[in-house]
Amino acid sequence: MSQFIIVGCDLHDRSMRLKIAVDRGEPVSRTWANTPSSRKALIGDLYRRAGAVGGARIVMGYEASGSGFVVCDELEAAGIACHVLAPTRMEKSPKHARGKTDDRDALDVLGRLRGHLLAGNELPSVWVPDVQTRDDRELVRVRLEASDKKTRIKTQIRWLLKRQGQEQAPVEPWTIDYYAWLDGLCHGALPFGAAAALSSLVRQLNSVEQEIDQLDKAVRELSEQGRYQSAVKALRKLKGVGVLTAMVYLTEMGDLGRFVNRYQIGSFLGLTPSSNESGQADDRKGHITRQGSGRVRKVLCQAIWNRVREGGPDHNKYQRLVVRNPKHKKIAIVALMRELAVIMWHRASEAAAA
Repeated sequence: MSQFIIVGCDLHDRSMRLKIAVDRGEPVSRTWANTPSSRKALIGDLYRRAGAVGGARIVMGYEASGSGFVVCDELEAAGIACHVLAPTRMEKSPKHARGKTDDRDALDVLGRLRGHLLAGNELPSVWVPDVQTRDDRELVRVRLEASDKKTRIKTQIRWLLKRQGQEQAPVEPWTIDYYAWLDGLCHGALPFGAAAALSSLVRQLNSVEQEIDQLDKAVRELSEQGRYQSAVKALRKLKGVGVLTAMVYLTEMGDLGRFVNRYQIGSFLGLTPSSNESGQADDRKGHITRQGSGRVRKVLCQAIWNRVREGGPDHNKYQRLVVRNPKHKKIAIVALMRELAVIMWHRASEAAAA
């Protein structure tokens, strides 16, 4: 009797390229549309294949992507084991990168699943958050994206003014007086094309700022829900950590109980240095790995700069690190970010356990 039906999948927005094998057998290739009806038909097809070889267990895997975890949810609900793999941990040779195809990617996933199931090799799986956490992330991530839009529009305005020789504003930037000055430029001080463009950018900026206000209200409401209230309250006691920073941290980190020490926190957030060691060569540390959530790294960076500017322990630590090597200011900030991330993990975990 066969043990496994192993399915490696290269998942795309509209299609799924599959490599299907029975244990160590030769894989066959199939392509399915990535739609609810096609995924349902795929599940039926896999069960028919399993039945044909004596009821083998079905295991499928694919690399994590912007498509989320819908495919995983549907497979698990149908009784099919599914592994979502981390692309950043899928080591691939330069030859593979040059010859990348859907078939090769699906075959690579199949090989990793086969090695895990038949030989016990470690599988580079990602943690699949529960449905509630995913829903909470949608709101918090849109709020961050709104801030990015605001920054982009401000940059566009600044460059437009520079091209028109108006980069020296007579008032403090982004104040009420500054907006009044921009309005004046739109009505007479600039030529027609530039004035129309500036008017459009100002309207977009006003719209985004109004949207941010609405999103902030929604994020605050979410932070007051029972699953976050105590942790957010504890995190806000830390200097530089507001509601948004706390909610980004909590929603992106997910189940804090899955971490057991500070090393795992730093590794998960990509705040540990990369390593290059081989044979007799010394271990050379490089840039941080940047794996995990860039959103958390962003809010941690903002929080640390606030803490450094306001003085206190982090300001003193930053100065000590920079004095050692003035060229390593970024290293100092990363070290403080990693420390803050661990402190937040302890505070939030303790609040949840209380």
